[in-house]
Amino acid sequence: MNEKKQLRVGIAGYGVVGARRRKFIDLHPDLKTVAICDKRFSSAGQYEGVPAHTNYQQLLEEDLDVLFVCLTNDIAAEVTIAGLRKGLHVFCEKPPGRNVADILRVIEVESSHPKQKLKYGFNHRYHDSVKDALRMAQSGELGNVINMRGVYGKSRFISYGQKSDWRIQREIAGGGILLDQGIHMVDLIRLFGGEFHDVRSIVSNDYWGHDIEDNAYALMRSDNGVVAMLHSTATQWRHLFSLEIALQRGAINLAGILSGSKSYGAETLTVAWAAEDDAGNPKEQTTHYNTDPSWENEIAEFSDAIRNDKKIINGSSDDALRTMQLVYRIYCADSQWRDRWNLTENI
Repeated sequence: MNEKKQLRVGIAGYGVVGARRRKFIDLHPDLKTVAICDKRFSSAGQYEGVPAHTNYQQLLEEDLDVLFVCLTNDIAAEVTIAGLRKGLHVFCEKPPGRNVADILRVIEVESSHPKQKLKYGFNHRYHDSVKDALRMAQSGELGNVINMRGVYGKSRFISYGQKSDWRIQREIAGGGILLDQGIHMVDLIRLFGGEFHDVRSIVSNDYWGHDIEDNAYALMRSDNGVVAMLHSTATQWRHLFSLEIALQRGAINLAGILSGSKSYGAETLTVAWAAEDDAGNPKEQTTHYNTDPSWENEIAEFSDAIRNDKKIINGSSDDALRTMQLVYRIYCADSQWRDRWNLTENI
Protein backbone atom coordinates (compact mmCIF):
# COMPACT_ATOMS: atom_id res chain seq x y z
CA MET A 1 0.00 0.00 0.00
CA ASN A 2 1.26 3.47 -0.90
CA GLU A 3 2.03 5.13 2.42
CA LYS A 4 1.40 8.60 0.97
CA LYS A 5 -2.10 7.70 -0.13
CA GLN A 6 -4.91 8.38 2.30
CA LEU A 7 -6.94 5.36 3.33
CA ARG A 8 -10.44 5.62 1.88
CA VAL A 9 -13.06 5.08 4.56
CA GLY A 10 -16.71 4.11 4.26
CA ILE A 11 -19.03 4.46 7.24
CA ALA A 12 -21.97 2.05 7.51
CA GLY A 13 -24.51 3.69 9.79
CA TYR A 14 -24.51 7.46 9.99
CA GLY A 15 -26.30 8.24 13.20
CA VAL A 16 -24.80 9.99 16.21
CA VAL A 17 -21.89 7.54 16.53
CA GLY A 18 -21.17 7.31 12.82
CA ALA A 19 -21.08 11.09 12.47
CA ARG A 20 -18.83 11.38 15.50
CA ARG A 21 -16.47 8.76 14.10
CA ARG A 22 -16.29 10.67 10.84
CA LYS A 23 -15.19 13.82 12.64
CA PHE A 24 -12.09 12.09 13.97
CA ILE A 25 -11.48 10.00 10.86
CA ASP A 26 -11.25 13.15 8.78
CA LEU A 27 -8.98 14.84 11.33
CA HIS A 28 -6.41 12.05 10.88
CA PRO A 29 -3.94 12.77 8.06
CA ASP A 30 -3.96 9.17 6.82
CA LEU A 31 -7.73 8.75 6.65
CA LYS A 32 -10.53 10.26 4.60
CA THR A 33 -14.25 9.49 4.59
CA VAL A 34 -15.32 8.94 0.98
CA ALA A 35 -18.81 7.42 1.37
CA ILE A 36 -21.49 6.67 3.94
CA CYS A 37 -24.74 4.75 4.21
CA ASP A 38 -27.76 4.91 6.47
CA LYS A 39 -31.26 3.49 6.28
CA ARG A 40 -32.77 6.92 6.95
CA PHE A 41 -31.65 8.12 3.51
CA SER A 42 -34.62 7.79 1.14
CA SER A 43 -32.40 7.39 -1.91
CA ALA A 44 -28.77 7.43 -2.94
CA GLY A 45 -27.20 10.84 -3.40
CA GLN A 46 -24.83 13.24 -1.66
CA TYR A 47 -24.76 14.03 2.04
CA GLU A 48 -22.26 16.29 3.78
CA GLY A 49 -20.00 16.24 0.74
CA VAL A 50 -19.75 12.49 0.10
CA PRO A 51 -21.80 9.81 -1.67
CA ALA A 52 -24.59 8.59 0.59
CA HIS A 53 -26.26 5.20 0.12
CA THR A 54 -29.35 3.58 1.59
CA ASN A 55 -27.71 0.24 2.47
CA TYR A 56 -24.33 -1.28 3.14
CA GLN A 57 -24.31 -3.36 -0.05
CA GLN A 58 -24.25 -0.16 -2.10
CA LEU A 59 -21.58 1.30 0.16
CA LEU A 60 -19.32 -1.69 -0.41
CA GLU A 61 -19.40 -1.04 -4.15
CA GLU A 62 -17.40 2.14 -3.50
CA ASP A 63 -13.60 2.13 -3.80
CA LEU A 64 -12.72 1.65 -0.11
CA ASP A 65 -9.79 0.57 2.03
CA VAL A 66 -11.50 0.72 5.43
CA LEU A 67 -15.04 0.12 6.68
CA PHE A 68 -16.44 1.55 9.92
CA VAL A 69 -19.51 -0.35 11.16
CA CYS A 70 -21.80 1.82 13.30
CA LEU A 71 -25.01 -0.18 12.93
CA THR A 72 -27.54 -1.92 15.13
CA ASN A 73 -26.49 -5.11 16.90
CA ASP A 74 -28.55 -7.41 14.69
CA ILE A 75 -26.52 -6.66 11.55
CA ALA A 76 -23.15 -5.58 12.99
CA ALA A 77 -21.60 -9.02 12.52
CA GLU A 78 -23.12 -9.46 9.06
CA VAL A 79 -21.67 -6.18 7.80
CA THR A 80 -18.31 -6.79 9.47
CA ILE A 81 -18.08 -10.13 7.69
CA ALA A 82 -19.07 -8.53 4.38
CA GLY A 83 -16.33 -5.93 4.81
CA LEU A 84 -13.68 -8.54 5.53
CA ARG A 85 -14.73 -10.60 2.54
CA LYS A 86 -14.48 -7.47 0.42
CA GLY A 87 -10.82 -7.17 1.44
CA LEU A 88 -11.32 -4.20 3.76
CA HIS A 89 -9.93 -3.36 7.18
CA VAL A 90 -12.90 -3.13 9.56
CA PHE A 91 -13.61 -1.12 12.69
CA CYS A 92 -16.87 -2.18 14.38
CA GLU A 93 -18.55 -0.50 17.32
CA LYS A 94 -19.37 -2.49 20.43
CA PRO A 95 -21.08 -4.84 20.99
CA PRO A 96 -19.86 -7.12 18.19
CA GLY A 97 -23.36 -8.53 17.77
CA ARG A 98 -26.35 -9.78 19.70
CA ASN A 99 -24.68 -12.86 21.15
CA VAL A 100 -21.51 -14.94 21.30
CA ALA A 101 -22.38 -16.80 18.11
CA ASP A 102 -22.20 -13.55 16.15
CA ILE A 103 -18.60 -12.81 17.12
CA LEU A 104 -17.62 -16.46 16.57
CA ARG A 105 -18.90 -16.18 12.99
CA VAL A 106 -16.83 -13.04 12.50
CA ILE A 107 -13.68 -14.67 13.89
CA GLU A 108 -14.09 -17.63 11.54
CA VAL A 109 -14.12 -15.26 8.56
CA GLU A 110 -11.32 -13.12 10.02
CA SER A 111 -9.06 -16.18 10.20
CA SER A 112 -9.36 -16.51 6.41
CA HIS A 113 -8.34 -12.89 5.87
CA PRO A 114 -5.13 -12.48 7.90
CA LYS A 115 -4.02 -9.35 6.02
CA GLN A 116 -7.07 -7.37 7.14
CA LYS A 117 -7.19 -5.57 10.48
CA LEU A 118 -10.32 -5.94 12.61
CA LYS A 119 -10.87 -3.73 15.63
CA TYR A 120 -13.81 -3.22 18.00
CA GLY A 121 -14.72 0.09 19.58
CA PHE A 122 -14.14 -0.42 23.30
CA ASN A 123 -13.62 3.31 23.58
CA HIS A 124 -13.30 3.55 27.37
CA ARG A 125 -9.84 1.98 27.23
CA TYR A 126 -8.63 5.15 25.50
CA HIS A 127 -9.71 7.61 28.17
CA ASP A 128 -6.66 9.16 29.81
CA SER A 129 -7.94 8.32 33.30
CA VAL A 130 -8.23 4.64 32.40
CA LYS A 131 -4.82 4.57 30.71
CA ASP A 132 -3.18 6.22 33.73
CA ALA A 133 -4.97 3.82 36.11
CA LEU A 134 -3.78 0.82 34.10
CA ARG A 135 -0.19 2.06 34.11
CA MET A 136 -0.36 2.47 37.89
CA ALA A 137 -1.90 -0.98 38.38
CA GLN A 138 0.68 -2.63 36.14
CA SER A 139 3.64 -0.79 37.69
CA GLY A 140 3.52 -2.99 40.80
CA GLU A 141 3.79 0.01 43.10
CA LEU A 142 0.51 -0.87 44.84
CA GLY A 143 0.85 -4.63 44.53
CA ASN A 144 -1.68 -6.99 42.97
CA VAL A 145 -5.38 -6.33 42.51
CA ILE A 146 -7.54 -7.79 45.30
CA ASN A 147 -11.04 -6.78 44.30
CA MET A 148 -13.11 -4.33 42.25
CA ARG A 149 -16.50 -2.62 42.41
CA GLY A 150 -17.94 -1.24 39.19
CA VAL A 151 -21.17 0.70 38.66
CA TYR A 152 -22.28 2.06 35.30
CA GLY A 153 -25.76 3.47 35.16
CA LYS A 154 -28.13 5.75 33.35
CA SER A 155 -31.75 6.68 33.83
CA ARG A 156 -33.45 5.04 30.85
CA PHE A 157 -32.96 3.32 27.50
CA ILE A 158 -34.94 5.64 25.24
CA SER A 159 -33.37 8.99 24.47
CA TYR A 160 -35.28 11.95 25.83
CA GLY A 161 -37.84 13.22 23.35
CA GLN A 162 -38.11 9.89 21.54
CA LYS A 163 -41.02 7.44 21.73
CA SER A 164 -39.09 4.33 20.79
CA ASP A 165 -35.57 3.06 20.33
CA TRP A 166 -34.13 -0.10 18.79
CA ARG A 167 -32.25 -0.67 22.04
CA ILE A 168 -35.45 -1.83 23.76
CA GLN A 169 -36.23 -4.46 21.09
CA ARG A 170 -34.64 -7.80 21.93
CA GLU A 171 -34.74 -9.08 18.36
CA ILE A 172 -32.55 -6.15 17.28
CA ALA A 173 -30.46 -5.40 20.38
CA GLY A 174 -30.00 -8.91 21.77
CA GLY A 175 -29.80 -7.58 25.32
CA GLY A 176 -30.34 -4.54 27.46
CA ILE A 177 -28.31 -2.24 29.65
CA LEU A 178 -25.57 -4.81 30.31
CA LEU A 179 -24.94 -5.50 26.63
CA ASP A 180 -25.42 -1.91 25.47
CA GLN A 181 -23.60 0.15 28.11
CA GLY A 182 -22.40 -2.20 30.84
CA ILE A 183 -20.22 -4.03 28.31
CA HIS A 184 -17.72 -1.17 28.70
CA MET A 185 -17.45 -1.89 32.43
CA VAL A 186 -17.23 -5.64 31.77
CA ASP A 187 -14.34 -4.92 29.40
CA LEU A 188 -12.54 -2.76 31.98
CA ILE A 189 -13.03 -5.35 34.73
CA ARG A 190 -11.38 -7.90 32.44
CA LEU A 191 -8.62 -5.41 31.62
CA PHE A 192 -7.72 -4.92 35.28
CA GLY A 193 -8.69 -8.28 36.76
CA GLY A 194 -8.17 -10.97 34.13
CA GLU A 195 -10.66 -13.60 33.00
CA PHE A 196 -13.72 -14.38 35.13
CA HIS A 197 -15.40 -17.79 34.93
CA ASP A 198 -16.93 -18.05 38.42
CA VAL A 199 -20.06 -15.86 38.19
CA ARG A 200 -23.19 -15.29 40.28
CA SER A 201 -25.85 -12.84 39.13
CA ILE A 202 -29.34 -11.39 39.32
CA VAL A 203 -30.73 -9.98 36.07
CA SER A 204 -34.09 -8.24 35.87
CA ASN A 205 -36.42 -6.02 33.86
CA ASP A 206 -38.75 -5.29 36.75
CA TYR A 207 -38.86 -1.50 36.40
CA TRP A 208 -39.07 -0.56 32.73
CA GLY A 209 -40.72 -3.82 31.65
CA HIS A 210 -39.05 -4.09 28.26
CA ASP A 211 -38.02 -7.53 26.99
CA ILE A 212 -34.40 -6.71 27.80
CA GLU A 213 -32.75 -6.21 31.19
CA ASP A 214 -32.79 -2.86 32.97
CA ASN A 215 -30.53 -4.10 35.81
CA ALA A 216 -27.78 -6.68 36.07
CA TYR A 217 -25.98 -7.41 39.33
CA ALA A 218 -22.96 -9.71 39.24
CA LEU A 219 -20.47 -11.13 41.72
CA MET A 220 -17.49 -12.69 39.96
CA ARG A 221 -14.15 -14.31 40.77
CA SER A 222 -11.32 -14.36 38.25
CA ASP A 223 -9.03 -17.23 37.43
CA ASN A 224 -6.32 -15.57 39.55
CA GLY A 225 -8.59 -14.88 42.54
CA VAL A 226 -9.67 -11.28 41.94
CA VAL A 227 -13.25 -10.68 43.09
CA ALA A 228 -15.39 -8.14 41.21
CA MET A 229 -18.85 -6.74 41.84
CA LEU A 230 -20.70 -5.17 38.92
CA HIS A 231 -23.94 -3.24 38.72
CA SER A 232 -25.14 -2.27 35.25
CA THR A 233 -28.35 -0.28 35.52
CA ALA A 234 -30.95 1.75 33.65
CA THR A 235 -32.50 3.00 36.90
CA GLN A 236 -29.61 5.24 37.99
CA TRP A 237 -31.42 8.57 37.97
CA ARG A 238 -28.20 10.55 38.15
CA HIS A 239 -25.89 9.01 35.55
CA LEU A 240 -22.92 7.29 37.15
CA PHE A 241 -19.61 5.74 36.18
CA SER A 242 -17.46 4.36 38.99
CA LEU A 243 -14.75 1.70 39.14
CA GLU A 244 -13.00 1.13 42.47
CA ILE A 245 -9.93 -1.11 42.43
CA ALA A 246 -8.42 -2.32 45.71
CA LEU A 247 -4.81 -3.49 45.60
CA GLN A 248 -2.43 -4.89 48.21
CA ARG A 249 -0.91 -1.52 49.09
CA GLY A 250 -3.51 1.00 48.06
CA ALA A 251 -6.44 1.76 45.80
CA ILE A 252 -7.21 3.18 42.37
CA ASN A 253 -10.63 4.79 41.90
CA LEU A 254 -12.04 5.93 38.58
CA ALA A 255 -15.05 8.26 38.76
CA GLY A 256 -16.96 10.00 36.01
CA ILE A 257 -16.35 9.68 32.30
CA LEU A 258 -16.22 12.41 29.66
CA SER A 259 -18.97 11.19 27.34
CA GLY A 260 -20.86 12.83 24.52
CA SER A 261 -23.77 13.58 26.84
CA LYS A 262 -21.50 15.20 29.47
CA SER A 263 -23.85 13.73 32.09
CA TYR A 264 -21.51 11.40 33.99
CA GLY A 265 -19.71 14.10 35.94
CA ALA A 266 -16.07 15.11 36.06
CA GLU A 267 -13.61 12.43 34.97
CA THR A 268 -11.18 11.79 37.82
CA LEU A 269 -8.58 9.28 38.94
CA THR A 270 -7.85 8.99 42.66
CA VAL A 271 -4.88 6.98 43.87
CA ALA A 272 -4.52 6.09 47.56
CA TRP A 273 -1.34 4.75 49.19
CA ALA A 274 -2.07 2.60 52.25
CA ALA A 275 0.20 2.79 55.30
CA GLU A 276 0.20 0.97 58.62
CA ASP A 277 -0.38 4.20 60.57
CA ASP A 278 -2.95 5.86 58.29
CA ALA A 279 -5.93 4.83 60.48
CA GLY A 280 -8.03 4.10 57.40
CA ASN A 281 -7.41 7.58 55.97
CA PRO A 282 -4.54 7.09 53.54
CA LYS A 283 -2.69 9.67 51.49
CA GLU A 284 -4.58 10.33 48.27
CA GLN A 285 -4.00 12.15 45.03
CA THR A 286 -6.80 13.04 42.62
CA THR A 287 -6.25 13.94 38.99
CA HIS A 288 -8.95 15.72 36.97
CA TYR A 289 -9.25 15.21 33.22
CA ASN A 290 -10.76 18.08 31.27
CA THR A 291 -10.47 16.82 27.70
CA ASP A 292 -11.41 13.58 25.97
CA PRO A 293 -8.84 12.43 23.38
CA SER A 294 -10.17 8.86 23.39
CA TRP A 295 -11.94 8.93 20.01
CA GLU A 296 -8.96 10.51 18.28
CA ASN A 297 -6.44 8.15 19.89
CA GLU A 298 -8.52 5.05 19.18
CA ILE A 299 -8.72 5.86 15.48
CA ALA A 300 -5.02 6.80 15.37
CA GLU A 301 -4.09 3.40 16.82
CA PHE A 302 -6.25 1.64 14.23
CA SER A 303 -4.68 3.62 11.39
CA ASP A 304 -1.19 2.85 12.69
CA ALA A 305 -1.99 -0.87 12.83
CA ILE A 306 -3.08 -0.77 9.18
CA ARG A 307 -0.18 1.35 7.95
CA ASN A 308 2.52 -0.55 9.80
CA ASP A 309 0.95 -4.00 9.90
CA LYS A 310 0.76 -4.05 13.68
CA LYS A 311 -1.28 -6.44 15.78
CA ILE A 312 -4.53 -5.08 17.22
CA ILE A 313 -3.93 -4.88 20.97
CA ASN A 314 -6.99 -3.08 22.33
CA GLY A 315 -10.36 -4.11 20.96
CA SER A 316 -9.19 -7.19 19.10
CA SER A 317 -11.68 -9.87 18.07
CA ASP A 318 -10.36 -11.95 20.98
CA ASP A 319 -11.18 -9.08 23.36
CA ALA A 320 -14.65 -8.84 21.85
CA LEU A 321 -15.19 -12.59 22.20
CA ARG A 322 -13.99 -12.80 25.80
CA THR A 323 -16.03 -9.77 26.85
CA MET A 324 -19.16 -11.11 25.14
CA GLN A 325 -18.61 -14.48 26.80
CA LEU A 326 -18.47 -12.82 30.21
CA VAL A 327 -21.63 -10.84 29.46
CA TYR A 328 -23.37 -14.13 28.68
CA ARG A 329 -21.96 -15.80 31.80
CA ILE A 330 -23.66 -13.01 33.76
CA TYR A 331 -26.94 -13.54 31.89
CA CYS A 332 -26.85 -17.30 32.31
CA ALA A 333 -25.78 -17.28 35.97
CA ASP A 334 -29.32 -16.12 36.76
CA SER A 335 -31.22 -19.32 35.98
CA GLN A 336 -34.59 -17.57 35.79
CA TRP A 337 -33.31 -15.04 33.25
CA ARG A 338 -31.48 -17.78 31.31
CA ASP A 339 -34.52 -20.02 31.08
CA ARG A 340 -36.92 -17.17 30.35
CA TRP A 341 -35.04 -16.23 27.18
CA ASN A 342 -33.60 -19.68 26.41
CA LEU A 343 -30.04 -18.40 26.69
CA THR A 344 -26.77 -20.30 26.76
CA GLU A 345 -23.24 -19.01 27.15
CA ASN A 346 -22.39 -20.17 23.63
CA ILE A 347 -25.03 -18.34 21.59
